[in-house]
Amino acid sequence: MQSSIREIRNRLLFLLARAFVIVLSVYVIFFLSIVSFFLTSPNSPILDPVSESLLNYRLGHGSWDGVEAAFELNEELNSIPTILLDNEHRIILDRRPVSVSKVGSIYEIQPDDLELVLILRDEQVGVLILPSSSFSVRFALARGILIPIIFVSIILAPFLVVVAVLLTRRFVNPLADVIYAARAVTSGKLDTRISSEGPQDLRSLSESFNEMASSLERNDRERREMFADIAHELRTPLSVIRGRLEGIVDGIYSADGGQVSLALEQTYLLERLVDDLRLLTLAETRELLFEIRQVDLHQLAQHTLDLFSAEAREKNISLSLEKGSGNFQVALDPQRTEQVIGNLVGNALRYIPAGGKIWLVLEETENSVRLSVNDNGLGVPPEDLPYLFDRFWRKEKSRARASGGTGLGLAITKQLVEAQGGTIEAENLQEGGLQITIEFKK
Repeated sequence: MQSSIREIRNRLLFLLARAFVIVLSVYVIFFLSIVSFFLTSPNSPILDPVSESLLNYRLGHGSWDGVEAAFELNEELNSIPTILLDNEHRIILDRRPVSVSKVGSIYEIQPDDLELVLILRDEQVGVLILPSSSFSVRFALARGILIPIIFVSIILAPFLVVVAVLLTRRFVNPLADVIYAARAVTSGKLDTRISSEGPQDLRSLSESFNEMASSLERNDRERREMFADIAHELRTPLSVIRGRLEGIVDGIYSADGGQVSLALEQTYLLERLVDDLRLLTLAETRELLFEIRQVDLHQLAQHTLDLFSAEAREKNISLSLEKGSGNFQVALDPQRTEQVIGNLVGNALRYIPAGGKIWLVLEETENSVRLSVNDNGLGVPPEDLPYLFDRFWRKEKSRARASGGTGLGLAITKQLVEAQGGTIEAENLQEGGLQITIEFKK
């Protein structure tokens, strides 16, 4: 069942929140590890300021005699209940409020004691102990280091909230829109579109999705129109054939050659339609085989015009070929290329009035050979030019059938040209008429 966009957003927010909790948990564990190190480690750096003061006293006096004065003069030292030992762990000074140990006795270091070895000029001169019972004192010493960390954490908390909100607006919402739209298209709603929001990558994703959806919608529409057009084209000849045959069977028409010939003519039209559909399908799927070899496009164009000369004379239409100087040898399939030129010339003969003219212009460019087929007919309305090479397109639905065409000639022509690496374009001439230009690279 398709999820709503709110459900998709909630799932993405849950994933984001879970990632946030993981990051926060890692940070808390890291913070507690730091606190534990400062408060319990034997080599905790919280005693560094104290040890530095004691080492300065030892350096100045040469011994620990009178070290009590160093504690009394230094406020930081005086507030700390510490024990100072010599190298053999004999008590030199015990500053604990309540103590049963005596100066000169051996002190047994407890597992929870903070211990700092005092080294002066690469020689151990004593050991400073912070007893395990003084946890509050340890925390007071560590406060100078921990408070900045806590302060930074407090500052980071609203910053992370702001980042989460920005991530939600810039990433989660656009991504949820894309997921929802993709599922909508999958369910058949091809008109679904999404707005381009968020960072550049997400905007590109949204634009690509919209282009994909537009392409799918266009292809679906063209498929439906193609099926409708095929049904439309097949209906008329089949109706004529069926009507004639039923008339002959019922005795309405005599079974003479005229009636049979009319039915046979419609079967020829059906055969051409089926052949054209098959050829167009093979060309569109690039499954049509081409026998490529060097072809003189001038000779091929002239030969094609010769084939249409008789039909042109019957309609009093002049045919001509104009060419400039140059080399018109191109690697093409001669049979398919002749079919292309024939479709263009035949299409022009079909739609220009008697007394008109058709002229072909062949010219060489720097890297290609260009052939244009021109006529002085009525041309095509500018708004219809983009659809000129579509299947079954015609300005008047009955136009191609009345003239014997199937409505697929220009669509086939476009596919045959592009399959051989060429291009085809159509435009209206300023003086009237239509110009279709094909161009092949050398």
